[in-house]
Amino acid sequence: MRGITRRRALQAGGSLLAAPAIVHHANAQSGFDWKRFRGERIEVSVQLSPRGTLLQQNNREFEELTGIRCGIEVVPEQQHRQKIIVEYASGRPSFDATEISLHVNKRQVGKARWNTDVKALIADASLTAPDFDFADFGAGMVQYATQSDGRMDSLPAFADYFILYYNKELLAARNVAVPTTWEEMFEAAKRLADPSKQVYGHVGRGVKNANVVLWSSYLLGTNQRDMIDANRQLITDTPEAIWAGETYKRFLRDVSPPGSIGFNWNECQTTFMQGRAAMWVDGIGFAAPLEDRTRSRVAGKVGYALVPRGPGASHHCALFGAGYAIPEASRKKGPAWLWIQWALSKQNQLKFLASGAGVPARSSPFANEAAIGASHFPREFFHTLSESAKIARAGLPEIVPVTQFRDVIGTALTNTISGADVAAELKRATAEFRPVLEQSERES
Repeated sequence: MRGITRRRALQAGGSLLAAPAIVHHANAQSGFDWKRFRGERIEVSVQLSPRGTLLQQNNREFEELTGIRCGIEVVPEQQHRQKIIVEYASGRPSFDATEISLHVNKRQVGKARWNTDVKALIADASLTAPDFDFADFGAGMVQYATQSDGRMDSLPAFADYFILYYNKELLAARNVAVPTTWEEMFEAAKRLADPSKQVYGHVGRGVKNANVVLWSSYLLGTNQRDMIDANRQLITDTPEAIWAGETYKRFLRDVSPPGSIGFNWNECQTTFMQGRAAMWVDGIGFAAPLEDRTRSRVAGKVGYALVPRGPGASHHCALFGAGYAIPEASRKKGPAWLWIQWALSKQNQLKFLASGAGVPARSSPFANEAAIGASHFPREFFHTLSESAKIARAGLPEIVPVTQFRDVIGTALTNTISGADVAAELKRATAEFRPVLEQSERES
């Protein structure tokens, strides 16, 4: 992820990334002042990702713009989620702004009312830059960041769609077409494998918890598109869910590298970028390290496509996302709000898109043809991104105990890689988690 350099991001965005001069000119015509909190210091905690790395690398830009000193902590994804919840619960979080995984923690932080409602900050002309342009944020992402009681306790940052990465060179060598269904993908993976060269047809998440989002990607290709029904009841042992489990088992056991049972996204990424896997389904944000020629052997050889279709009439890809939030306990809400505005400005959101660091929550980057044309990513990447947006659907249920859900269902899936019966494992896991969900729903 160190391959996402400031120079590359600036080149991708062209002259429109010269943000501070434009912003200062606008400020001169209003009561807003970027320097209002000069001399203050804030702490920010974000997840380790191409986006977090980009913001950390460009932190000096924020400090020069505002006069605020900013410490940015970048923490691996799962550890970050655990860390912030522990700190929130303590009543004394160490951060003034943080990243929130909406697909994991939205309902939990909303129920506890741990974060500030940013609607009030947006409405305050003395705290919000005149060119902030809240209307530029996509309606779907705004809704994703809004709690059921109407509070928007994080500003939507980015969406993450699951896509199909494929090694163009490997597919071309065997004259294999890009698969459009899961069955085609499995058959292609068998043809593309060459264990004598330590090359496998597929790589995917096998470790418990992390593997649930791959299973849900299969489930989204059936006529069942959710893991809880309209009555908030758990439905993870249906025929469709079992089909998704069987598909997961086949891919991980039959066409993936040995040891995949312990793979998370980082092991998958390393395997794919070394040219040892022909296909990989995961989040679109991993495109950046794959195209980093200083680290990846497949840079320039990566193909991008929609996730394959399943046996159902629907075709969906899994959607995940994040927002940036300010703890109610922070004594520096004003400086923290300036950081969020800078981090999610049109210019930085354009950097996210053009550098392949993720899918911005704002709409304007997609209209910047100059930046897209200058990007080192192929047109196929942006086409896949825009088409994925049309079929995206939440990849996890919006519940409070989502981590427990991922642990319980994930353990069942991991067991199947070792040979356990899929139907039996999902029925056991569903029975185990059902009372947990029911208790949580009663308390909500």
